[in-house]
Amino acid sequence: MSILRAVKGMNDVLPEDIPRWRRIEGLFWDTVARYGYGEVRTPVVEPTPLFVRSIGEATDIVEKEMYTFVDKGNDTLTLRPEGTASAVRAYLEHSVGGREPVTKWAYLGPMFRRERPARGRYRQFWQAGAEVFGDPGPYTDAEMIDMIVSMMRRLGVADVEVLVNSLGSGDTRARYLEALVRYLEPHEASLSEDSRRRLRTNPLRVLDSKAADDRAIAAAAPRILDYLGDEDRAHFDGLCATLEALGTPYRVEPTLVRGLDYYSRTLFEVVGHGGELGAQNTLCGGGRYDGLVEALGGAATPGLGFAIGLERLLLVMGAGETAPALDVFVVYRPGLEREASTLLKALRDGGLRADADLRGGSLKSQFRRADKSGARLGLVIGPDEVERAAVTVKDLRGGEQETLPRDGLVPRLAERLARETA
Repeated sequence: MSILRAVKGMNDVLPEDIPRWRRIEGLFWDTVARYGYGEVRTPVVEPTPLFVRSIGEATDIVEKEMYTFVDKGNDTLTLRPEGTASAVRAYLEHSVGGREPVTKWAYLGPMFRRERPARGRYRQFWQAGAEVFGDPGPYTDAEMIDMIVSMMRRLGVADVEVLVNSLGSGDTRARYLEALVRYLEPHEASLSEDSRRRLRTNPLRVLDSKAADDRAIAAAAPRILDYLGDEDRAHFDGLCATLEALGTPYRVEPTLVRGLDYYSRTLFEVVGHGGELGAQNTLCGGGRYDGLVEALGGAATPGLGFAIGLERLLLVMGAGETAPALDVFVVYRPGLEREASTLLKALRDGGLRADADLRGGSLKSQFRRADKSGARLGLVIGPDEVERAAVTVKDLRGGEQETLPRDGLVPRLAERLARETA
């Protein structure tokens, strides 16, 4: 019988890789807490119309990538492809806006898109993100970008670049789209197949194409920044001025559009230039979505958010930490399995990382397992130790050993281990 394998593009994370994941997760939660964000957890499965209405019917995510199915109740459901739409749905469903003028939420969890698997890109992938509802000003935009850069630095990811742009608001976007289509139409025959289709459905995405010919055409396209109205221009200038005041380096990138229809005004990406990223080097992206809450049935409410791809972040972090080793490994004579189990419970209840090979076996084989475990100390129990209510403590690196009473054993071991690792 053949071995079953994971679904293509969905990967396992084994124990030796977990410490690096936990480092990212821990730093993320510590960082957002410093900025006043609370945690929100939304379902992995949502009604399909939530993503169609928010992300946009003409986007690649909705057209090609969503995992959508009809359940036994005949409801059309989708595995969430991103976190913002779910957060907005929760914000509206629980009437949060009526209780507080500004809401700051953060989340971390798996997302799902059926795109081509590549290095750092999976069909089940993990994102950490945050959303702010109720604050329309550019200062919050700049603070969010600075928070992301601060987190990257704390993770040791120094070689990053912040790209910013503005899509403006309603009138600006309409005037710019008209000018963009007017520019692109004479080049239509030279565009890729995807971009020719997008020219009719979502022309902004032509600027986001990775095809070489498309990028050459897009380089000479009209700049949306030249079409900003007075309020949009003031907002973008306020963003740039605040980033400069915060000491956050950035570069204006006029072709930055991102792939979701709900964005307006501020757009940003954080790209990395180190590690194993390759050409697909975007680590984090986000922006404003001031019309999304209203589009999903709520009152007009400004919104802002971002998401970081954890797998991509891992590629620029380097090897990092290894899994923490055991503190102690219990070795016992045959027939003393129960005594070994009660000793393990006492050790673990006392806060020590402890294990044993409860299958039994010779002392020699158990010591081999103890050595492989990476434990600092081996605790040996035989008939003599049981009779005297004691254990023999062996340094698994140096070989020295001593016999200690069971009474008060755990605090003495904890003190010794703390002293040796200080």
